[in-house]
Amino acid sequence: METQRTPVTGWTVRRAKLFLRWIGFSHRRSSPPWEEPSDGLHPTPQAIIIPGSLCQEDAAVYIVTMKQPPAVHYIDELKRLGSSGVSYGGSESFNILNKTRNYSRTNTNYSSYLIRLQNSMLRRAFKGERYLKLYSYHYLINGFAVLITSQQAEKISRRHEVANVLLDFSVRTATTHTPEFLGLPQGAWVQEGGPEVAGEGIVIGFIDTGIDPTHPSFSDYLSVNRYPIPRHFSGICEVTKDFPAGSCNRKLVGARHFAASAITRGIFNATLDHASPLDGDGHGTHTASTAAGNHGIPVVVSGHHFGNASGMAPRAHIAVYKALYKSFGGFAADVVAAIDQAAQDGVDIISLSITPNRRPLGVATFFNPIDMSLLNAVKAGIFVVQAAGNTGPSPKSVSSFSPWIFTVGASAHDRIYSNHLVLGNNLKISGVGLAPGTDGDLMYPLIAATHALTNETTDANDIYSIRFVLGLSSIKQALQSAKNVSAVGVIFYMDPFVIGFQLNPTPMHIPGLIIPSPDDSKIFLKYYNSSLMRDVDSKTIIKFRGVAKILGGLKANYSISAPKVMYYSARGPDPEDNSLVDADILKPNLIAPGNFIWSAWSSLGTDSAEFQGEKFAMISGTSMAAPHVAGLAALIKQKYPNFSPSAIGSALSTTATVYGKQGSPIMAQRAYSNPDSNMSPATPFDMGSGFVNATAALNPGLILDSGYNNFLSFLCGINGSAPVVLNYTGHNCKMSTMMGSDLNLPSVTISLLNQSRTVVRRVTNIANDEHYSVSWSAPYGVSVSVSPTRFFIANGQQQNLTVVLGSTMNSTSASFGGIGLYGNLGHKLFIPLSVISKTKQKTTLTRKRC
Repeated sequence: METQRTPVTGWTVRRAKLFLRWIGFSHRRSSPPWEEPSDGLHPTPQAIIIPGSLCQEDAAVYIVTMKQPPAVHYIDELKRLGSSGVSYGGSESFNILNKTRNYSRTNTNYSSYLIRLQNSMLRRAFKGERYLKLYSYHYLINGFAVLITSQQAEKISRRHEVANVLLDFSVRTATTHTPEFLGLPQGAWVQEGGPEVAGEGIVIGFIDTGIDPTHPSFSDYLSVNRYPIPRHFSGICEVTKDFPAGSCNRKLVGARHFAASAITRGIFNATLDHASPLDGDGHGTHTASTAAGNHGIPVVVSGHHFGNASGMAPRAHIAVYKALYKSFGGFAADVVAAIDQAAQDGVDIISLSITPNRRPLGVATFFNPIDMSLLNAVKAGIFVVQAAGNTGPSPKSVSSFSPWIFTVGASAHDRIYSNHLVLGNNLKISGVGLAPGTDGDLMYPLIAATHALTNETTDANDIYSIRFVLGLSSIKQALQSAKNVSAVGVIFYMDPFVIGFQLNPTPMHIPGLIIPSPDDSKIFLKYYNSSLMRDVDSKTIIKFRGVAKILGGLKANYSISAPKVMYYSARGPDPEDNSLVDADILKPNLIAPGNFIWSAWSSLGTDSAEFQGEKFAMISGTSMAAPHVAGLAALIKQKYPNFSPSAIGSALSTTATVYGKQGSPIMAQRAYSNPDSNMSPATPFDMGSGFVNATAALNPGLILDSGYNNFLSFLCGINGSAPVVLNYTGHNCKMSTMMGSDLNLPSVTISLLNQSRTVVRRVTNIANDEHYSVSWSAPYGVSVSVSPTRFFIANGQQQNLTVVLGSTMNSTSASFGGIGLYGNLGHKLFIPLSVISKTKQKTTLTRKRC
């Protein structure tokens, strides 16, 4: 999971094992499961009986793409030609970005045609052979997922209709106060008309572990102002035994689940994993409510009240596409099906708190079914947000690669729940725990659980120190043990060999504390052991002389050091390929709150055992940061309905801040062990453009826009990419010398500066007429000039900025600078500059262009 835990490594491809049995799924169909649905648009069945069998040791799931363009290209062409075959919403007006809003994303005739071609090709290719088609992809990519043998995969790859055949791969899943920390109540929400309307009309699609529809964060009757389901959304709500009719409403407007690839492996447990959109994990409920949960929901955990929760866009609508499961994670075939369906349903934003288990193989990291389907989602006008991953703080650890995806890293915010242990020698040790303190100034004897449970003491007033081994017990079980022996409180300490494991503040109904630092744990143990009085001969403990008291941790404190980049947040530079060649793309794009985030929790959630059975949970990870940005993007989309995905990303990036609350540079944790003692100023490879500024993003002044064709030219510029581009997009590459640095992104990243490079950035004014001045700081070892240094730009007009960078030294160390644009009406934009290798003398580049 992308919440903090021991990471899963490797890309595991399990052999498929087929069982001749029924598994209960509700797909609202009456036709036999091996037949194509009558409309040809729904996924093929996720669990069926196969007449005959495949070789169990050789069958696997493959994702196959066809050469015929998907429906999104067809619809886009009709729109471009002004065909009457495309249905528009109430307004067809164009803004200065020349984008229309709410055109129909469904063309049943063309989609049905694609599916018929897929089925016809399969029948011809495998005449008389056994196979199982799991999904038909037709909207964002034209293809399907199929269970076949390796010999069949080789056979189908030679078909002239087939573009690409790829073995399925595994993926993993990557507040009461953060709205205030981001300034929403006095800033962005005010601009939108308050939390009662913030995000209204926008649908956010979540590819995650599902949702708990009974949670008040997703109710549609808490507001006096009922709001309609957006007309451009056409999704459905699956009805199953554990996700009954009525689970969806005007807030939760759609819910589906996708598990076909997992089922073929024989690892899907319909009861444990829930063959429905229901969230049995907790992760999906948490991310959905972080982005768009209702405003003002009381957070009550373990009987304690921790304030009221709200999503970033509390009036936005939620559509859930469950493709991740608590017992095994997920697989790309299911995720691609979820993305394809979300786009077809008409979501405005896709939030992905998931990442692949390893870097994609091949010509470049960008060429994989998930990223390429998301490229076509961007073509359809959908803004895509993805978690950066939790594999930091090492360089090149980011797990979200493509320039059309908005990648978010995790930062701390300023609210801290901390309690303290005061020892009898007056030493004070800080800890975590959402628990009350002991009474007043009384000091209580300390007795280790191993000693207490061997009947070496029977004092009911003792406070017990219970050794808690991660993975072997649960905090709730330990609390129950403490209660059984009538302990006043409980202390958990970290084993010295455990480093880099972030513990969530844990709710406790009795006084308690967790010592998260191994070093502090050593201090605590030294005091405890030295306080024991033992019999000289038998070594039996005859007296416990150590005493302590706990200062409560139910009340939040507020730090002046926020934000800071968390050690686990994945870092750039962006790896272009599996050999870790650097890309000219800045990743992450920015950072957002991701550490200790209160948000809704599924009643069945087990992802964080300490919150099992609770309505809310406080967990950490880049998974928590991404939905913050998804919700803020909904506010931007609401204000600027015709913004392209790149324009939304530009508004978020150029207005981000690189300074903390006190005006000092944002810091980044550099180590797993004692991370706060190992910090230095954050660079763009740690934080992207900086920390998100929600209010400023709603009034960026200027935006930088890039479109599908720009990304296509960039992909065609990668050496050897032409066949792969053709396979995934159906486009033949023309001669292209475009590099990542040539894309009109709100950043400039150059992996190799060979003497000099000239790049151009084009800004568009979406505000009133304004005069701008330009200044810059050069990365170390690089000379920089920008022209013009001053310009006037009218509303709706564009201005090119020419940036010339020259190498002044030979170096392989990254250095950083930035370009600032300052308008006389108060708009401020920042474009980070990042240069890795610099070469003064002309050399031959090894990265050829096609």
